[in-house]
Amino acid sequence: MLSNEQLNSLLEQTQQVAKKVGAFIRKERQHFDVRKIEHKGFNDLVSYVDKEAEIQIVDRLSKVFPEAGFITEEGTNSTKAEVYNWVIDPLDGTTNFVHGIPVFAVSIALMEREELILGVVYEVNRHECFYAMKGGGAFCNDTKITVSAAPDLSASLISTGFPYYNFELIDRYLNSMKSLMQKTHGLRRMGSAAVDLCYVASGRTEGFFEYNLNSYDVAAGALIVREAGGTVTDFEGGNDFVFGRRIVASNGQIHGEFLAVLDEFWR
Repeated sequence: MLSNEQLNSLLEQTQQVAKKVGAFIRKERQHFDVRKIEHKGFNDLVSYVDKEAEIQIVDRLSKVFPEAGFITEEGTNSTKAEVYNWVIDPLDGTTNFVHGIPVFAVSIALMEREELILGVVYEVNRHECFYAMKGGGAFCNDTKITVSAAPDLSASLISTGFPYYNFELIDRYLNSMKSLMQKTHGLRRMGSAAVDLCYVASGRTEGFFEYNLNSYDVAAGALIVREAGGTVTDFEGGNDFVFGRRIVASNGQIHGEFLAVLDEFWR
């Protein structure tokens, strides 16, 4: 088991990795050619920037913590270890990146078996580095962050993601959103789950939910929300949100009410 001192050192080094790779992504966006995108599936985009960013992250983290394995979006290294594994999304918000919409991020988490112990999300355009380690609180650019104090949905702003290739459950989404539109300050769709989670952690929004996400989309942000004082669960209120593909994050105070709305349409 890593000591707090070791974990803190890893956290600092992971921040530096995320910032360096973020600088590469930012530079590439300046002259990005949309004709260079590839399609992993319908509307599931990937670019050479995603792949190169992941290669750089894996290479640097392999030197920082050689004992750890990897769970990666682009599959440049998917060698899992028994105890410690990095969970990496090199460019969360690829569609935004491709279209020049300035909301995309580098997301890196470290898991000890099934437990999240470190998370870093670097939002490339605003130069905001959100980070946390288990039991150490959550921060953005060295300033401690906490979730908002909104007491209920009526005082809340909610973020989500829209289906973009799997439309089988689109009616559930639309009905959920219709209900939430009438119960909250409104809905937002940033296009990056990692950023959405960090905005909950920093009190900019009160809640976030999405279906069909992968571990690398949510792992880092989920820990940051929890360390900022928020609550993260699956749609049933359980803990299967990293690999279970359904996540609900909130400031904690609205969580029960939030889940009740979702349960009406997703049960």
